[in-house]
Amino acid sequence: MDNTSDKISFIACIIPEFADAYKMSIPNAYNYLKKYGGLQYLYDEWRALHTENIIWAVRDIYEVCLSNGGQK
Repeated sequence: MDNTSDKISFIACIIPEFADAYKMSIPNAYNYLKKYGGLQYLYDEWRALHTENIIWAVRDIYEVCLSNGGQK
């Protein structure tokens, strides 16, 4: 079963949520996630993340970025 469209839809939804939660522009949020491993985490773990409340999913992604050198 091909879940590519589901993955893309989830990632397209979560990046603006992340940007809003951490007061970033969407391009800056994308770059931050890419630089600090959050985007890879999204690609790898989207199935589990999309079952969580979006607030917790955003927080999980933030924690991954922090553990990879991201700024508070």
